[in-house]
Amino acid sequence: MAFGFSFVTIAVIIVALYVLSSIKILAEYERGVIFRLGRLLPEAKGPGIIVVFAPFDRMVRVSLRQEALEVPPQDIITRDNVTLKVNAVIFLRVIEPRKAVVEVSNYVYQTSQFAQTTLRSVLGEQELDELLAHRDKINARLQSILDTHTAPWGVKVVNVEVKQVDMPESMLRAMAKQAEAEREKRSKIIHAEGEFAAAQRLVDAAKLLATEPVSVQLRYLQTLTEIGVEKNTTVVFPVPVDIFSGIHKMFGNRGLGDTPGV
Repeated sequence: MAFGFSFVTIAVIIVALYVLSSIKILAEYERGVIFRLGRLLPEAKGPGIIVVFAPFDRMVRVSLRQEALEVPPQDIITRDNVTLKVNAVIFLRVIEPRKAVVEVSNYVYQTSQFAQTTLRSVLGEQELDELLAHRDKINARLQSILDTHTAPWGVKVVNVEVKQVDMPESMLRAMAKQAEAEREKRSKIIHAEGEFAAAQRLVDAAKLLATEPVSVQLRYLQTLTEIGVEKNTTVVFPVPVDIFSGIHKMFGNRGLGDTPGV
């Protein structure tokens, strides 16, 4: 009788331990993909408490959180034959846990490998100026291509960002010279436009002063006032050129009248 009681007790303890070991707790961001006797169950389990009856059931935990995957630097030759080293960052998350487990062995590794080949092929079709100026369009194209290929695995590529573009020293020097020449060109154009505007304003001022001769005298008096404020001992009197031409004509006519025989 005692032997039978102890056997039942042991059996109850074993069953209790088996039930306790079968209880699994999944976090809010986790899902459990269950294989029962090798067959995939129709729905992923979780979050919360689930029961996995080992060894008949086998559970694979899948995280639904967004992951950042860094693509190693790739050697790129652009369409205009410039050699670059480019790396990128991929942001992805699992949408369908069952496909992420069944359709691919390791979705993170496979996405990384496919991203490297896609990065080389897409950037190889671009020129250097396009790569530097239109990076948003290139990121969107990379994201679209990767998302199309990872969709059958139940993985969503949220975003792709070209992280860093390393150029050779010779190209950096050439770009610096180009930027310097461009700024010098802009400075010369701005200086020429300023000279043209100043000349145009002087022409307008001359036309305005020509309509009222007294305004020239007023402007002269104002200049004398400004000179006097500075306590200068030298005063400059501007004499119009027309005065000299009038004096020359007057003395020229007088000389003709004094000649003999006139």
